[in-house]
Amino acid sequence: MKPIYRGLCRVSVAALIGTSLLAGCAKSENTGTTSPSGNAAGQQTVATSGAAAGSGCTLQAYGATKIDLKNAIVGFSQSEKEANPFRIAETQSIKDEAAKLGIKQLLVTNAQSQLPKQISDIQDMLAQGAQFIIVAPLNSSGLEPALAAAAAKKVPVLTIDRKLTATPCKDYLAFLGSNFVEQGKRAADAMIKATGGTGKVAILLGSSGNNVTTDRTNGFVDQVKAKAPGLTIVAQQTGEFARDKGQQVMEQLISSQPDITAVYAENDEMALGAVTALKAAGKKPGTDVKIVSIDGTRNAVQAIVDGTINAVIESNPRFGPLAFKTAMDFYDGVAIPENVIISDREYDASNAKTSLDSAY
Repeated sequence: MKPIYRGLCRVSVAALIGTSLLAGCAKSENTGTTSPSGNAAGQQTVATSGAAAGSGCTLQAYGATKIDLKNAIVGFSQSEKEANPFRIAETQSIKDEAAKLGIKQLLVTNAQSQLPKQISDIQDMLAQGAQFIIVAPLNSSGLEPALAAAAAKKVPVLTIDRKLTATPCKDYLAFLGSNFVEQGKRAADAMIKATGGTGKVAILLGSSGNNVTTDRTNGFVDQVKAKAPGLTIVAQQTGEFARDKGQQVMEQLISSQPDITAVYAENDEMALGAVTALKAAGKKPGTDVKIVSIDGTRNAVQAIVDGTINAVIESNPRFGPLAFKTAMDFYDGVAIPENVIISDREYDASNAKTSLDSAY
């Protein structure tokens, strides 16, 4: 499918909800560096809301105090080390939008894939006076001590990318992110197209403990069972969302399951690791072994152009404009839906070359 872009400036999240494929209107104005998030054509679009019309979380319901966000201290808690394009683009997008809006102070921490550190990071930001916190959770559960600390100070917590098993408008304000089950289903559809609906597929799972891995797996498995009984899932093994781990797992699978004809990688980094392993084994990725992944990194989209990956379902990390717009609307009295779901594109051989500039 071809990407669709439309302009959007200074409208509330309430106006975005229910409006399909509206493009965010923020791009980096940081002239010091080239930002991975700076391509306006690749900004997030809102697809749907998880709340009924007229419902959502208000300032009064949350128990927070009205502030001028531009004159506030805002915190951002990143979950994982910035060793992959998704995390790099996500953090940069938050920084770029804060700079563009003139936010008084932005505190940025990185949990380095350690849950205890993410808890202490959030608590430390609260101690430094953070008045609003954006969190990319490492896991779906386990952040309760940090959420309790924020609640005690009436500091709203907005989650992005991964969903918490907690209560919206109580433990946290809302969730901004993709429909991960749908991503899995779309990846299955792309795999069925690439394989003709037959063959033996291995799944490179993401890290455990979060809804992204669970949902992307369930969506893919259920769709394959429903639509392609001739496509057999012969292995599921975690690659921890990392390229080196994905390569290692693929090497093991080539040895233990030499007749694998397809790989579903739950992120691009693992897919690229699988490409390396397949090449080293004398196989042709994209031809001998079909590969479908999720993310939309520039390297993966380029791999489609090169013929080593067959399709990629986007998972857009550029949360900065939507996160800050959600926060500003919240303080302006807008009811924020508990789930604000973004629209993700799809890359394949028909559009990868022309879409490279909007990949991250």
